[in-house]
Amino acid sequence: MDKRVIFAVAGSGKTTNIITDLDESKRALIITYTVNNYNNLKAKIIDKFGFIPNSIRLYTYFNFIYAFCFKPFCFLQYDTKGINFKPNPNKYARDTDRYIDKYKRLYSNRISRFLVFNNIIDAVLKRIEKYFDFIFIDEVQDFAGHDFNFLKYLAKANTNILFVGDFYQHTYDTSRDGSVNSNLHNDYETYKSYFEGLGLEIDTKSLLRSYRCSPTVCDFINNNLGIEIHSHNENETQVNMLSEPCDIRNIISDNEVVKLFYNKHYVYNLNSSNWGESKGIDHYNNVCVVLNKGTSDSFKNNSLLDLKPIVKNKLYVACTRARNNLYFVDERDFKEQYCEIHT
Repeated sequence: MDKRVIFAVAGSGKTTNIITDLDESKRALIITYTVNNYNNLKAKIIDKFGFIPNSIRLYTYFNFIYAFCFKPFCFLQYDTKGINFKPNPNKYARDTDRYIDKYKRLYSNRISRFLVFNNIIDAVLKRIEKYFDFIFIDEVQDFAGHDFNFLKYLAKANTNILFVGDFYQHTYDTSRDGSVNSNLHNDYETYKSYFEGLGLEIDTKSLLRSYRCSPTVCDFINNNLGIEIHSHNENETQVNMLSEPCDIRNIISDNEVVKLFYNKHYVYNLNSSNWGESKGIDHYNNVCVVLNKGTSDSFKNNSLLDLKPIVKNKLYVACTRARNNLYFVDERDFKEQYCEIHT
């Protein structure tokens, strides 16, 4: 069996790599973490085949772990009513109360652990082997807590396996549960070693070049964030920090330039999103990254490299949305000019 993990960079064709491997004659299971990427994968499958073949099953992770893994074996016993995406507030809960809330919903960050609690992991693997010959997991970097432990079991399945992800696009902690794998994403080399321990072939070269980002944007990321990324194209674009009021107003007024904020983008009535939430979106052309006070100060002091990992990862995601020009602006300046325009 072919069991591999590919560590990729943003815009390098992670999803396309999976789609290329799909064949109507192969029974394939595809799991991804975010709704954005689920929709992206679904669209590309339809582009390739004209429809979604019966031999291909696409799931978001929580839909898969609940509907495919848990319900066939445990639904009748527990009569559960869905998923609670908030953590259990009672850290002293015991037995099934650790996993199920008072409304009979499973706590999302403990579903995979509940499979172990019910001793059904082997049955789940046999069910996977019964229906699928290939397992593809996209956005593998977003698996944490007990869900990462579930990958360890999944790697033992008697199927072909391909995990694909970008370590530096880890921006979600929805699976966190106390200290379980809490240091998983602290160090890239250590992270790779976990997969080596699962017996997976490690590929760090195939998807190291971005089709989306220009050499200019890639150089900025290499030099300022310390993340290795290269470009497939030769188009030189702009990477500029905007400080002149007229330049900032022009960017604000240009609805074709998406504005990406650290958080609370909805405060502004603009074509906008938050840094982390923009992950998986591939159609932005020119991008304006609005820097909060901390990241703006780090930018001006040439110390972006020292940002906390989760903040740096979100900034990396935001920067790598740009197909063309990348602009930065301090949110304090942005807010001032936005108010000027809208008063």
